[in-house]
Amino acid sequence: MRVALGLSYNGQAYQGWQSQPSGQTVQDKLEAALGRFAAQRVSTLCAGRTDAGVHGIMQVVHFDTPLQRDTYSWVRGTNANLPRDIAVQWALEVPNTFHCRASATSRRYAYVLYESVVRPSVDQGRVGWAFRALDGDAMRAAAEMLLGEHDFTSFRASQCQALSPVKNMMEIAFSKRGSYWRIEFEANAFLHHMIRNIMGCLVQIGQGKKPPQWMAEVLAARDRRAAAPTFSPDGLYFLGPRYDAQWGIPDSAPAYDGLP
Repeated sequence: MRVALGLSYNGQAYQGWQSQPSGQTVQDKLEAALGRFAAQRVSTLCAGRTDAGVHGIMQVVHFDTPLQRDTYSWVRGTNANLPRDIAVQWALEVPNTFHCRASATSRRYAYVLYESVVRPSVDQGRVGWAFRALDGDAMRAAAEMLLGEHDFTSFRASQCQALSPVKNMMEIAFSKRGSYWRIEFEANAFLHHMIRNIMGCLVQIGQGKKPPQWMAEVLAARDRRAAAPTFSPDGLYFLGPRYDAQWGIPDSAPAYDGLP
């Protein structure tokens, strides 16, 4: 049968999602835990690969297995073998036509940004840091220029393997609680480092170093050199993909509510 899992993780200790020879990735830890529980090798596919230091609130994976297990047994059995900073949130048996990546209609990320003259301490590794005051109106005005279907080459990492730089940015939403900004992005798909490169530009605009219309100029340039430096991975969270209701995949996980 095909099983889908919802996974949350703190990315600080890992070299990103995708398996590497070091074994220090989230995929490596998950597959090792699944293998111990199932007593056989289990290979997984994920909805969206995350970089080193990036966190996951609801990463969705799927795998095929001949084993018949109660779905909650996959949760408890896998979690018993996972490090404390990775946890399976739910498990579902899904049709063989479901594919965690190809079936997704969109993907969502949040960036949590700490605005303070003093660097973060308790939240070190879990938030980005802006030590100058930020103009929210300027950042919102700049973000609006990214909505819709565009060529996002200016925000694409040189090592990006996506077949096309054209993506549809459906929403960018801002909220603030105290010193914490939460900026949510939803698109049909994202390029490598796309959000971190957009965040670099938003912070420069928010701090008054660039005007809001600069964002449109960067987008139109289709040149990575036109944008700001790549921002820190610390505050980036993969909120998870969205799927059509037919698959029965949860739209969020409890950890979603823990972000500012």
